[in-house]
Amino acid sequence: MALAINTKRGMVTAALVAPAVAWLFIFLVLPFIAMVVFSVGDRAPEGGYQPAFTFAQFANLPSRAAAFWNTLVLAPIGSLLCLIVAYPVAYYLAVKATPRYRLLLVSLVVVPFWTSLLVRTYAWMYLLGSRGIPNLLGMIGIEDVRILNTPGAVLLGIVYGYLPLMIMPIYVNLEKLDRRLLEASADLGAKPVSTFFSVTLPLSLPGVMTGLALVTILLLGEYLIPQLLGGGKVFFIGNALVDLFLQSRNWPFGSAIAVTLVVVVVFVLLIAMRIAWKIAGTRQVDLV
Repeated sequence: MALAINTKRGMVTAALVAPAVAWLFIFLVLPFIAMVVFSVGDRAPEGGYQPAFTFAQFANLPSRAAAFWNTLVLAPIGSLLCLIVAYPVAYYLAVKATPRYRLLLVSLVVVPFWTSLLVRTYAWMYLLGSRGIPNLLGMIGIEDVRILNTPGAVLLGIVYGYLPLMIMPIYVNLEKLDRRLLEASADLGAKPVSTFFSVTLPLSLPGVMTGLALVTILLLGEYLIPQLLGGGKVFFIGNALVDLFLQSRNWPFGSAIAVTLVVVVVFVLLIAMRIAWKIAGTRQVDLV
């Protein structure tokens, strides 16, 4: 009887999981296998893919060193800037804000996602362009300031575009914080700063690591912000992929870069999980 019940439960579970597994296999596993196959091929004379077995595409990766360098430098810096801005906001929402206004404030954090990132980035192009902030600075005597088409403009766009994705994991983690721990720390004579660094911050680190991993992984494939705010002068790997697949039609080389990017993302994810497990002392930390 117990065996029949367990078998039925297993079948029900399998039926519920099967659509998700099929979706992931069709739209994640199969495309990745196709990329791996393309990455060891050659570019056809007219563009596209030509069957072969060579690692020449991977050997040619240094030719896109600038894109890799910009991505691997600016993506972590952008994530850290998001964290610096997001943590105080998340802390205020979870710990200081009254329940009456908390939902409203959280909604304001999510509101930017109601509009297209493209539209918001175009708005920043105007603000950072010659008729925006540089024009205002020129009125007060600060001349020849160029913000658009610089790494600083790209970082500003990254912080603006990805800030909500950093705030929410930290907020969710801090909201579950047991307030009795803070009261106990205060009763034992700890000052608010000591309580924050000894109680609040360590307990919120899983949320911090989740936000860092989420933002960094998405930034590794970012295309729109560098393209618009970088003006073709600040290339990310995403920009290189668009160029290779849609313009030069060098699918094998683009696939090699994409496979390398996936390896980098997995490596970043594993490192983030390891750090989170070590700090939190538990393996029950969700990063994706």
